[in-house]
Amino acid sequence: MVRRWRFALAVAACATGMALAQPAPEAPSGLAAKQSAVGTRFMVAAAHPLAVDAGYDVLKRGGTAMDAAVAMQLVLGLVEPQSSGLGGGAFILHYSAADKRVRAYDGRETAPAAARPERFLVMFGRPMGFFEAILSGRSVGVPGAVAVLELAHRNHGRLAWGELAAPAVELAERGFPLSPRLNAELARDRFLRRDPYAARYLYEPDGKPKPVGTVLRNPEYAATLREVAAGGAPAFYVGPIARDIATAVQKHPVEPGDLTVADLERYRAKEREPVCGAFRAYRVCGMPPPSSGGIAVLQMLGILERLPKTDYAQDSLAAVHLFAEAGRLAYADRDRYVADPDFIDVPVAGLIAEGYLAERAALVSPERSLRRAPAGHPSGSPPLSRVEGAALELESTTHLSVVDAEGNAVAMTSSIEFAFGNHRFVRGFLLNNQLTDFAFRPEEAGAPVANRVEGGKRPRSSMSPTMVFDADGRLVLLAGSPGGHAIINYVARVLVATLDWKMALQDALDAPNFGSRNGPTELERGTPVETLRARLAAMGHDVRVIDMTSGTHAIQRVGETWIGAADPRRDGVARGE
Repeated sequence: MVRRWRFALAVAACATGMALAQPAPEAPSGLAAKQSAVGTRFMVAAAHPLAVDAGYDVLKRGGTAMDAAVAMQLVLGLVEPQSSGLGGGAFILHYSAADKRVRAYDGRETAPAAARPERFLVMFGRPMGFFEAILSGRSVGVPGAVAVLELAHRNHGRLAWGELAAPAVELAERGFPLSPRLNAELARDRFLRRDPYAARYLYEPDGKPKPVGTVLRNPEYAATLREVAAGGAPAFYVGPIARDIATAVQKHPVEPGDLTVADLERYRAKEREPVCGAFRAYRVCGMPPPSSGGIAVLQMLGILERLPKTDYAQDSLAAVHLFAEAGRLAYADRDRYVADPDFIDVPVAGLIAEGYLAERAALVSPERSLRRAPAGHPSGSPPLSRVEGAALELESTTHLSVVDAEGNAVAMTSSIEFAFGNHRFVRGFLLNNQLTDFAFRPEEAGAPVANRVEGGKRPRSSMSPTMVFDADGRLVLLAGSPGGHAIINYVARVLVATLDWKMALQDALDAPNFGSRNGPTELERGTPVETLRARLAAMGHDVRVIDMTSGTHAIQRVGETWIGAADPRRDGVARGE
């Protein structure tokens, strides 16, 4: 059965004036086809055409990749409020062409100082229901997006910080059309209309979402951006904006939270060392903890490289089986070992060491599934009194990729966690519910969980902005995706498709998603891999056919040309020159 997909803003994508590669055929899963963009100077790819236009204009004016990323993210927070914004956080990978160095910037939210490991437990030690937690004041972390954008821009920007907010301010005041995707998200959501600001801004008096094409204006967002543009991050973390955020959490109508003005004042974005490793002739770099993305993607690639059969074809039974097995091994280690490195010793080097990856690959059978993989014992791992602790990450995240005229690049993934986050607007933007990315149970079988809640701690994430370099050290690919817990699989699959199977970038993004998160083997509904269900089950897989709404935005170097591509499952486009 072919899925009916709503590709929002297809017409707008054509109106962006992007240089196009040859026309793309219909995407294999019935998704609306997209065309890759081609440029020899610079390239941008992001989740909404208006954000892409903002980034493109910044680069045309001589801005850097980081300048463009700031402008794009501020627009995304306006036009795609279900996915990211000022009230959330972000991870940024930056490549500097001058010194050929990759830097990682951590803008993950933090738990309030008052947070305790039992935060999401109720009577008799029972974990709160997930929606119960999301919609309460307990789920809101200190936002990190503004701080990390300013930190990375201070190091890598060229245009003035204040002027980068101008495109988002103009759109917020002038208005922008409500997209089909946002309309569908508003219709699905059962809770957002309870917020007074959301009810006025996004819904009709009868409670139905405003129609597609309605011009939305958000003057409060524009006013907030003007303050941040004039005063920098301190205007967000100290003063009236911070007080309004803290008050909204402390007076939460569902359940008060404990986030304070002091928590906001204490917040600092951090520069960390990226996680890098080898895959065939390439060097792959990703985000370090508290993101699990960099480690897990490298583990999956390293395991696949060491399996006896590496020339399996795209969408084949062998491809899906082996990719799923690599995924379940990586996710097992992720759940046990990865958490905020300021609180937990994460054995990063041990988890991606060649000998350890060989040990993990040896567990994979070409004929039978592991079904559920155990965590391994990498060098430097703590005593096994620490146990696995899973947390549910959902799909409302966004990703942008940028390369500027000097060859500098940014891969940035940002989020407010659930669709519409905590469902509370403050000053025109939504608060996050990122603290639900912590394990709800602080202990399992009497042993502590690495990703338990602690005051000031950053919850584990799966966000996986990634960069790939060839044997000569040239940047050849940057990518990332939304998708919650499944982001790791989405990004790893695109890397395998482009680097191993030599697929064209747009074809790689169009291709079916599949994988395992150390549970069922998941196949994307309405795609060719769905036909493998019975054969995988015969190999011992517990198979689930589900929607897998990735949103990968990627840029690839081919010779001296940049190719930009956007996932057909979402609204994004690419544009270059």
